[in-house]
Amino acid sequence: MAAVDISKPIAFCEHLQLSSLGVQPASISFQSLTLESDHFICVREKVNEQNQVVIIDLSDANNVLRRPITADSAIMHPSQKILALKAGRTLQIFNIETKQKVKSHVNNEDIVFWKWVSETTIGLVTDTAVYHWTISDQTSPPQKIFDRHPTLAGAQIINYRITPDENGFRERGVSQPIEGHAAAFAEIKLDGHQTSTKLFTFAVRTATGAKLHIVEIDHQAPDPPFTKKGVDVYFPPEATNDFPVAMQVSKKHGIIYLVTKYGFIHLYDLETGACVYMNRISGETIFVTAEHEATNGIIGVNKKGQVLSVNVDEQTIVPYILTTLNNTELAFKLASRANLPGADELYIKQYQQLFASGQYGEAAKIAANSPRGILRTAQVIESFKQAPAPPSGLSPILQYFGILLEKGELNHMESLELARLCYNKEGNNFLRKLGDIVRLHDMTLALSVYLRANIPNKVVACFAETGQTDKIVLYSKKVAYSPDYVALLQHIMRVNPEKGAEFATQLVNDESGPLVDIERVVDIFMGQNMIQPATSFLLDALKDNKPEQGHLQTRLLEMNLVHAPQVADAILGNEMFTHYDRPRIANLCEKAGLLQRALEHYEDLADIKRAIVHTAGLPADWVVNYFSRLTTEQSMACLQEMLKVNIRQNLQVVIQIATKYSDILGPVKLIELFEGFKSFEGLYYYLGSIVNLSTDPEVHFKYIQAATRTGQIREVERICRESNYYSPEKVKNFLKEAKLSDQLPLIIVCDRFDFVHDLVLYLYQNGLTKFIEVYVQRVNSVRTPQVVGGLLDVDCDENTIKSLLASVTGNFPIDELVGEVEQRNRLKLILPWLEARVQAGSQDSAIFNAIAKIYIDSNNNPEQFLKENNLYEPLVVGKFCEARDPYLAYIAYAKGFCDEELISITNDNSMFKQQARYLIRRRQLDLWAQVLTPDNIHRRALIDQIVATALPECTDPDDVSTTVKAFLQADLPIELIELLEKIIIEPSPFSDNKNLQNLLLLTAIRADKGKVVGYINKLQNYDAGEIAKIATEHGLYEEAFTIYKKYEQHAMAINVLVEHIVSIDRGLEYATKVNLPEVWSRLAKAQLDGLRIKDAVDSYIKAEDPSNFAEVIEIANHAGKHDDLVRYLQMARKSLREPKIDTELAYAYAKTDRLHDMEDFLGMTNVADILEVGEKCFEDELYQAAKLLFTSISNWARLATTLIYLGENQAAVESARKAGNTQVWKQVHAACIEKNEFRLAQICGLHIIVHAEELGALIKMYERRGHFEEIISLLEAGLSLERAHMGIFTELAILLSKYKPAKLMEHLKLFVARINIPKVIKATEKAHLWPELVFLYIKYDEFDNAALAMIERSADAWEHNQFKDIVVRVANIEIYYKALTFYLQEQPTLLTDLLTVLIPRIDHSRVNISIAVQHLNIEAVNDAYNDLLIEEEDYKTLRDSIDSFENFNNINLAKRLEKHELLEFRRLAAHLYKKNSRWEESISLSKQDKLYKDAIVTAAVSNSTEVAEELLSYFVDIGNKECFAATLYMCFDLLRSDVVEEVSWQHGLNDFFMPYKIQVQRSLVEKLAQLEKEVKDRSKKEAQKEQVEAEAPIINPVLMLTNGAVGQVPPPNGGIYPAHTGYGGFGGF
Repeated sequence: MAAVDISKPIAFCEHLQLSSLGVQPASISFQSLTLESDHFICVREKVNEQNQVVIIDLSDANNVLRRPITADSAIMHPSQKILALKAGRTLQIFNIETKQKVKSHVNNEDIVFWKWVSETTIGLVTDTAVYHWTISDQTSPPQKIFDRHPTLAGAQIINYRITPDENGFRERGVSQPIEGHAAAFAEIKLDGHQTSTKLFTFAVRTATGAKLHIVEIDHQAPDPPFTKKGVDVYFPPEATNDFPVAMQVSKKHGIIYLVTKYGFIHLYDLETGACVYMNRISGETIFVTAEHEATNGIIGVNKKGQVLSVNVDEQTIVPYILTTLNNTELAFKLASRANLPGADELYIKQYQQLFASGQYGEAAKIAANSPRGILRTAQVIESFKQAPAPPSGLSPILQYFGILLEKGELNHMESLELARLCYNKEGNNFLRKLGDIVRLHDMTLALSVYLRANIPNKVVACFAETGQTDKIVLYSKKVAYSPDYVALLQHIMRVNPEKGAEFATQLVNDESGPLVDIERVVDIFMGQNMIQPATSFLLDALKDNKPEQGHLQTRLLEMNLVHAPQVADAILGNEMFTHYDRPRIANLCEKAGLLQRALEHYEDLADIKRAIVHTAGLPADWVVNYFSRLTTEQSMACLQEMLKVNIRQNLQVVIQIATKYSDILGPVKLIELFEGFKSFEGLYYYLGSIVNLSTDPEVHFKYIQAATRTGQIREVERICRESNYYSPEKVKNFLKEAKLSDQLPLIIVCDRFDFVHDLVLYLYQNGLTKFIEVYVQRVNSVRTPQVVGGLLDVDCDENTIKSLLASVTGNFPIDELVGEVEQRNRLKLILPWLEARVQAGSQDSAIFNAIAKIYIDSNNNPEQFLKENNLYEPLVVGKFCEARDPYLAYIAYAKGFCDEELISITNDNSMFKQQARYLIRRRQLDLWAQVLTPDNIHRRALIDQIVATALPECTDPDDVSTTVKAFLQADLPIELIELLEKIIIEPSPFSDNKNLQNLLLLTAIRADKGKVVGYINKLQNYDAGEIAKIATEHGLYEEAFTIYKKYEQHAMAINVLVEHIVSIDRGLEYATKVNLPEVWSRLAKAQLDGLRIKDAVDSYIKAEDPSNFAEVIEIANHAGKHDDLVRYLQMARKSLREPKIDTELAYAYAKTDRLHDMEDFLGMTNVADILEVGEKCFEDELYQAAKLLFTSISNWARLATTLIYLGENQAAVESARKAGNTQVWKQVHAACIEKNEFRLAQICGLHIIVHAEELGALIKMYERRGHFEEIISLLEAGLSLERAHMGIFTELAILLSKYKPAKLMEHLKLFVARINIPKVIKATEKAHLWPELVFLYIKYDEFDNAALAMIERSADAWEHNQFKDIVVRVANIEIYYKALTFYLQEQPTLLTDLLTVLIPRIDHSRVNISIAVQHLNIEAVNDAYNDLLIEEEDYKTLRDSIDSFENFNNINLAKRLEKHELLEFRRLAAHLYKKNSRWEESISLSKQDKLYKDAIVTAAVSNSTEVAEELLSYFVDIGNKECFAATLYMCFDLLRSDVVEEVSWQHGLNDFFMPYKIQVQRSLVEKLAQLEKEVKDRSKKEAQKEQVEAEAPIINPVLMLTNGAVGQVPPPNGGIYPAHTGYGGFGGF
């Protein structure tokens, strides 16, 4: 074995490199990478603009899990695939394996740090507090643990740790700031301590240096406190600025791992603080660490992405401490603590020294704590037994076993030795003495001894002495011991009141009911004046709030109201109790000054009124809420009392109460309450709080009254201005009576509710005219007209009114002012004011309306004003003038375009001339439509004035145009013609107007067709083309022809003739007359449309127009007029070089059989598509023409095909050879086949078969036509081709297999290397050519198939020597055995020869006959033999084989047999399941086949109550009563009688159940008799032993406390209590 290097006490390992797993270097940082444990690494990164979360399982690092997740932080569960995500304040937890959401929460604060602190809990750190969030349920929110210390505000949180019990410092309720860089919690078991010591270790770097501190937290008495340690942390010279960044503590070794920023690792002993080792492990900062559970070390990630771990090397750490550190004590402790090698010799040496010097206690400690138990041997025990006992104290062996028991469990050898020692020392007496002796020195050890000796009274006393009161009741129940709990409680209360209180609570809350009387316990507490513990006890005891505990609830409250009123207040506030004496407690509360609690309990109104008036001692909010409990009458009475006793003190609270309960108590009653005490101030504040929400007019009125009487004028103004609910009349009258110095509230009310007249009258009569000015100047100038009207009504002086008007600066409706003065006939009164406004530049139309009215009434040149002034409103003034002067009204209406009013007044006054002139100038078609409607009785008179006067006066064309449009829209053609003749036929400025002439003609065309010809001849300036077109559209063809002819538009004229008049003859006559190409061309088109093809061609030739060649070609071809078409196309070629023309000309030559002309045409230059013509000729079977065409363009492919149809086959082949195209060869070949020209077809075929893709189709064509010999000949000829490919050889082989199988073998032997063997194999197999098939298998190296083929087709394919060569080359060894079987059956004489080559390759156990060797119980033999029996369906022999030889796979065979079609084989499957104790499968199979007997037997054999009862229930469910009875008989010992009786009763099976019941009773009687006999015998023996013990002398009398109470019954069995089941569970007390 290699020597161990003790210079390195640690083991270092690099697990993986994150960069090599695809993690981006930028993502390897504290902000984006988390390591919660040594199971998973979680990284957030962005890849291709997509946010991802990368999860790396350190146990399967190559299987990296990536998920597209966007989150601020992601942390993995320490051990499960559960991912926690944080985005903003949203937290979500997902189970990655099940793909389900575990939990989610939206936090109220930002989370600055979070971490898994246990398997079920996440720690959340916010800016102000720390929370714990559990995943054990799906609904609970995070629970607050403690508040962060204010000094930590703004600090960066890099880690969060808690103690193993998850408490930490949470009892403080707030975090405690400690300066440091890294910290951790730990636990360690120290020598001499009863419990583990909880430690807190932290490292800090300051300006003076770095230190590691180790302090104790949560110290537990009676263990001595841990001495605080503080050791220096050394940094090497190259890392003087280094500081700690992470810390982990090994639970097993008690070693602190401290990691620094520069990558150094420091190891310190947790107990002593001694530095063990320091070295550098990383060149980069390790920014995150976790505990490495596999090695009890530390694992971390540095900034380069290395995942590193460091742990203690258990083989070298102790030698290193001994040799390098020379610290023997540390080596001792570490070796003992972690059971490490390296200090064995030192332990043995020290043990021997101590033992030799007689220090047995110290030697026992060394032996008990020795690493790996090297000193816990039989020799050591024997040495302690032989050691001399001291005169006083424990013997060495007792000391040794005492230390071992204190340390933990004994091993097997030690347990046997201690038991032997106890037995030899008179058993229980020895243990009793051992416990008594140990008790003087170590109560805990004594307790352990008493527990093992089963001495209940001493155990309970030890529990009480050691403060383990929580175990007393549990132990007493366990051993059926009943101590005097009251006396025990009194004793504990005197010694340790705190434990006494806990013990009392435990006694009362016992699950079987209180073990002591609660009142007796309270008396004990009160006897020692322990009010607070008594309160705590009663609170816990009475927590169920039971009615029968009412007197105790009263007592609890009484004692606290007398001694601690604040505690009583808290109890009442929690509402824990409801059954106490409420009146009594209420009275005590009032005496104790707890008025609030007194009021909560008082129910009598007198008591309530007495207490409620002292509001100074009650919270105002509570008093207000208290009234919600009272009735309306009680509330009003209390309010009355409060105001009556002390209105000054209670007024504000009363106002709050009135405000809150206004709707319930009623505003009316509350108003009466305040008015009854003349408290207008209270009324004002009460109503002020509800007036904005109330709609009660009385509330608003009373509020105005109260505000007025308290001088709150501004509030009066506000409510008068804003409220919509008070009675205006009532408020107005109140304000008048109030005689306020400021009349603004009254003005506001009158202004809002239109009391202006009353307001003016009131103010004017009371000499308050200045408030009238205030009203119109400051409040509402809009009301000025009403104010002026009111002043006029009270005969106010005109100068006052004029000065008032002059003082109003705001805007007001002038038309209302005019209306006010106008209805009082005082319009001239405001003329100076109006003129002043005009002078001031006002353009208000109301002002000018008033001036116009004044001028009209005074006849002050109104016509001039109306025409020249543009600021008045024509409609208003026009209405004013209608009754006075219609003409003035007409002027006003015309000026303002008041159409409706103007039409109305002119109609009413027969002013049609003015109306006509206005309509023409207005140019409004909708207005024209209104007056020209047939319903207008004045239309004719109006039209007469338009035609006679108004229109002839016009000189503006737009006026005329609009008028004409109006007549058109009104559909008045006759009147329009009349109008147009007036201005066109007669001399006028519009006589030569082209538009009007057009309109006249159009109107005549539509309305008076007889006048059209006369107008055409008379008029000269019209649009001939348009008029002719319209005439045509209206069927006036001759008139249109006349216009075209008059204006020499010959093309249009001929078009009318041929298209509308439809006279081709007149067209021919007209074309001959004018002799123009365009005329001939249009005539030709008409002739062509009429299918007069020859005439059309003649006309086209005269026109020399080839433009319509496409239509001519189409119609001529369709009609078969190829001769005429030739003439047309020859003309067309003179001017056009169109491929279509040349192409059709060539085709026409062919159709007319003018082949010589075609040859000439082809010989000259042309642009014809010869190929297209050739194809058309070919389709029309014009093969000679096609031959000429294809020859001219050297298209050998199409020429070859054409020659075939001409019967020139040889020439066709030559053309195909020139074409050199496979497709051509295929066409010529097909033609040759069609004509049975096989010689030529073979020539073509040889050029086709060299293309593998064409070969299949060609062969199918031959086969379909039955030319088998020819295709074989063709392929045989193709074998010699240079381009011969595998397909030719393969297809020839397939054809030979079909049609010439005799030649196939020869072909295969010659060309097997060039054949696609798999394809030919299929063909030979299909043709049943077995020798050839075997030959191909051999050549294809498929020896397995070759051998099988020879075996299966032995008559045709088998040949012994060939088979021998093949069989040794097969891959499947099963073929060996098939071959042997084949030879046994068909060629037994040659079997020996075959075996000569197979002996080295076969399993001899399979070759031998299975039944002969089955006694060897070989699995392979058994399987083969069983398979044979299954195949032969011999189930009886198979059952014997199964039962006799079990070396085979029972379950697999059972699964095969359970699906067998034969019942007996399925029964064997059930039998196999039964043999392998798979009862459910066996019974299920038996039930399926209704083999109920087998099922019952299986249930009985199973010895399982559950199986038997399930089968019994099955028979009950299917109603099989006989099987039910049989099951009761067979499974009698397994079935529970109560279950059977219940089932029988429920299903009426009492008759079948009765035999079973009788047997159960009989068995019960027999068992009781036997038990009674055993009890009597045991009692007799115990009586004899007690008599012997009573006669024995008492040597060492002991105290009563240690020996139990006087008169206690001694334990049976000679002082040894009987053992109890599960007694070992108390070993931990």
